[in-house]
Amino acid sequence: MGVKWLANIDRFESMIAPVGAAFLARAAFQPGERVIDIGCGGGGTSIAIGAQVGPDGSVLGLDISPDLVAYATARARTAGAGNVSFAQADASVASPSGAPFDRLFSRFGSMFFAEPGRAFGNLKSLIRPGGRADLAVWAPARDNLWIAAMMGVLGRYLELPAPVLRAPGPFALDDPDYIRALLGGAGFVDIDIAAWDGMLQVGGAGSSPESAVAFVLEALSFGELLADAAPAVQSAVSGELIALFAQHVGPDGISMPARAWFVTACA
Repeated sequence: MGVKWLANIDRFESMIAPVGAAFLARAAFQPGERVIDIGCGGGGTSIAIGAQVGPDGSVLGLDISPDLVAYATARARTAGAGNVSFAQADASVASPSGAPFDRLFSRFGSMFFAEPGRAFGNLKSLIRPGGRADLAVWAPARDNLWIAAMMGVLGRYLELPAPVLRAPGPFALDDPDYIRALLGGAGFVDIDIAAWDGMLQVGGAGSSPESAVAFVLEALSFGELLADAAPAVQSAVSGELIALFAQHVGPDGISMPARAWFVTACA
């Protein structure tokens, strides 16, 4: 998945830019703070945090994909972000140099742990006592039209696999009660969960219906579900998706409603 993300990084980052900006504003980093960014992807959030914490602060971006870490490292160097560094590691077990940190941040990077209880226990160990964690995770798929409508199209042509409750994936942490239990079990306190509702530009800002469909089929796991289907089915699904996205064309591209949870907790 890291290879797919990297191949489409501009589109991915542009697509989730509205929710990412709101999430960074909520985190409200302060000069001098030492931050670890979990599931940092291409490093855009890490570099943005680095600018907020300033030269007296620092950011370590952690990602399991070596391709993304290499890209992020080069990106930070080009940006002159000398207080930002990156490491390749599995955050569920990692003990990176510099821990414990003042803050932990993760924009859609905390929903993929095979053993979430163990993983969140490890994340807590990466923050100093009294330090703060900020996590952004997707709310239920039914509250995210950008994915629910696409799956509705696909379901008219294929028998979709039954969802596995809380299996690693984008919607593994879609239940606030489960989030509270998970974080509380790991020892976090003062857990607060707020909803973010807004619009996402499917395929990135400025996408046409056709380019948005190409992005969905190439870059998202949605495309894998269709990969083995007959050519006629693939063509039919693509056509319906183009028609779906055409209903949501706006000045910024294909704008569709989305919901995420912004989670804050203290170690």
